[in-house]
Amino acid sequence: MFILFFIVHWYLALFFQTFFHHRYASHRAFKMNKFWERTFYVLAYLAQGSSYMSPRAYAIMHRMHHAYTDTPKDPHSPLFFKNVFAMMKHTRRIYQDIFFKTYEPEKRFVKDIPDWPWFDRWTVTKTSKVLWSVFYIAIYFFFAPSYWYFLLLPVQIVMVPFHGAIVNWFAHKYGYRNFEMKNTSTNLVPVDLFLMGEAYHNDHHKYASAINFGVRWYEIDLTYYIILGLGKLGVLKLQDKYRADEIAAMNEA
Repeated sequence: MFILFFIVHWYLALFFQTFFHHRYASHRAFKMNKFWERTFYVLAYLAQGSSYMSPRAYAIMHRMHHAYTDTPKDPHSPLFFKNVFAMMKHTRRIYQDIFFKTYEPEKRFVKDIPDWPWFDRWTVTKTSKVLWSVFYIAIYFFFAPSYWYFLLLPVQIVMVPFHGAIVNWFAHKYGYRNFEMKNTSTNLVPVDLFLMGEAYHNDHHKYASAINFGVRWYEIDLTYYIILGLGKLGVLKLQDKYRADEIAAMNEA
């Protein structure tokens, strides 16, 4: 049962990252009113805990990644770092510069981005991160069947950056490509059940504002179906910009 705690946290943190931070804040792939936007702000914080990132700073940094992919201005391109840890350290510095406004991003990167300064002033404090970390440690201390499970604890504490490292490092070095582009983006796996669509990175770079990160029929994007469901419930308004004709032709080939 203890491992279920880790799995639930993995998917909840991942869902809010790809749904709220990535597809909504960064790319505006769908629309929400202010009530639902603030609701998902809070839910993202509760799901991601100690590794929660400001949607505003995340979105600006991610838009920079798309604009400058695999160039020296890219916040996280594997081309310029010896290992994933060096890349993520650089990414963290840029994120903090954006959040604390010691770096002035281009105007195009800050357009139409959700922002809740009052809320984020608390979520990124050391107090917040320490309290969440203490909570995770307590769960492990009281419920872990063996001390071997403590090896998962560092991942639990830095869950969102851990997800980001997988995609931003490995999905620019390994995998396959549906589209030849002027960057190194790849799809890590043909069926992405562990990253909820984030592993289809080459597809995403081709159609950045699409709600479905998968392109071929077998590229299942779990988050896409959740978005469709939320759309039917009236939580959000879909505005998918997919090139449906081109994708249909690919799957017929």
